[in-house]
Amino acid sequence: MADAPAAQDPENAEEPAPAHSAAEIAAAWRRERPGVPTGSIEIVTPIWWLAKLFTDDRARALRAAGIDAATLDLLSVLRRSGPPYTLSTREIARRTLVTAGAVSQRIARAERDGLVRRTPAGSGRTVLVDLTAEGHALIDRSVDTVLGREAALVGCLSDDERTTLIATLDKLLADVRRRTAPTAGGQGG
Repeated sequence: MADAPAAQDPENAEEPAPAHSAAEIAAAWRRERPGVPTGSIEIVTPIWWLAKLFTDDRARALRAAGIDAATLDLLSVLRRSGPPYTLSTREIARRTLVTAGAVSQRIARAERDGLVRRTPAGSGRTVLVDLTAEGHALIDRSVDTVLGREAALVGCLSDDERTTLIATLDKLLADVRRRTAPTAGGQGG
């Protein structure tokens, strides 16, 4: 329904502008399909465009930092946990919202790279994952790169605009999560 930003040409550092503004897209749908609800277009379309731009820019920043998104996610969870930067595999899965199998693969790859260390936790099947000194250094460098870049990308917003946008996005996200969450009878409504 919305004209998405074109994929970025690696040779051209500047993102192309969408062919039409969200307001123009909404107006065209109102003209072509009177009565079709178009009120969401000027909200959802820019969010999709921003998501694409932020995703592409983060991927470039991660490549520059020498880390992939899955490893960033794993190391970030451990780093944010605070000293001693150790969590169980079950807790990592809960905090990253990925399957236990995916967490296991991420941990195995990071362990091979010397970024984490697995140790058994006493009796039972619990395994603890520790952030190594090398992993700690990599995540700190990566977070500095990524968050510094993202801070620059939202730098045009004033403090008041940020406060308003944060509250508005929190409200929208909570309601969309509620409306799209699976229920016993199917999709939420």
